[in-house]
Formats: sequence, structure tokens, C-alpha cells
Amino acid sequence: MQQHIITPCPKRVPIFHSLSELEIKKITDVVHHRLLKKGEMIIEEGEISTSLFIIHSGKVKLSKLTVQGKEQIVHLLTDGDFFGESNLFHDDIVMNLSCHALEDTKICLLKKTDFDQIMANNPDISFKLLKTITKRLSHTEDLARTLATKDPEVRIADMLLEFCEKFGSENQNTVLIKLPITREEISSYVGLTRETISRKLAKLVDKGILTLIGNKQILIHDKGKLQTMGG
Repeated sequence: MQQHIITPCPKRVPIFHSLSELEIKKITDVVHHRLLKKGEMIIEEGEISTSLFIIHSGKVKLSKLTVQGKEQIVHLLTDGDFFGESNLFHDDIVMNLSCHALEDTKICLLKKTDFDQIMANNPDISFKLLKTITKRLSHTEDLARTLATKDPEVRIADMLLEFCEKFGSENQNTVLIKLPITREEISSYVGLTRETISRKLAKLVDKGILTLIGNKQILIHDKGKLQTMGG
């Protein structure tokens, strides 16, 4: 009988790719695991945490409440992504975002004390971590710019391009997106009503840019057109 080999959490994270097998094993030995059901909260905005959260498998959303009490989704993360990195550099920083599992998800937690030791022994990880944080900050700035525009087509095009990159499977000239969030959550991500989103998606269907497959999948036929439309 063939044995199913489970990839250790550290091997899924790009910032750890330069580590040796022995170093990977040392990290694997100190991580703690959490299994979460779909919809379960992982950590709440305002909580203090001293851990790096690594997504071993599954999908999560990072969000915060607006002053109007509405949810604003800021990041969508999947296998190999991580969050809570800001808490690794300070002892009293609270989470500025809440995190929920979008599906059954396995999380690995790496304590700050253990991560400090890893960075001390492998300085290059600090640079890779900074690169990831910078990229995430850039995404947040792009999201703010997208939400500031009044053009709903730009918002939807930018979202679809992001989904192509993170959740899409490319086959020849098409990209099949398995939507990580519901239509309601898409509404809170791009700041548009569900009716507007449905209307704009239908328009993209009429133009031959995409095909809707039920409520869970979108087949992109012309990614170049989306890039032209995006911000």
C-alpha cells in the first residue's frame, strides 16, 4: 500500500525554501497545529498574538469592520501563505484584522521565540519576510485605490485578475477560477452591491470575456481584456 506523504508546513512557505532538511525538521518539531471548520474564527481583530500563522491547507480571509459596522475583506490567503507577521517584531502589537476559515483549514502556528531563533540562524529569511510584507502592503494600497474609484468595472476586473493569479488553473488560453468566497463576500471585498456585481459579470459574459459556471466557478476567456480594464 502506498503511503500518503504529508508535506510539512515549513516546506509550503516560500520564505523557508532555502532551509536544509534538518532546519525544516527543527521548525516542524516546534509548530503547533489547529484544524478549523469552515466559517470558524482563527483570531479576532484586537487580540494579541505572538505567533506566525501558516496555512498548511485551506483558505482564509483577513477582514476588518468599517466604521459603519460592515465587513471589509482585505486579504484572501491559501496554501503556503502566512499572516500575523507583524506580531513577530513586537511583543504588544494587537491584530489589526480578523481571520476566518473560508473552508475546512489546517493552520500551523510558529511561536515568536522559535521564529526569532530561526531568523538569527538564517538572516536571509528576514529579507524574504520583508519582501512578502512589502508585497502585501502594496496589495493593500492597490485595494484602497480600487475602492476609491467609482468605476465598478475596474473593481471587478482587478478582483478577477487577482483570483486568476491566486485561485486560477490555466489551460491553454483560458483560466478557470474556483471562487474562494461567496457573492456576498465578493460584495464586501470590492465594495459593490450583489446586484451591481451580477450585472457587470453578465456584461463581461456578453462581451465573451468570461463564462459563469454556476455560483462557484468562472472561466476567463480573455485575460488580456481584463488587464486593459483594470486599474
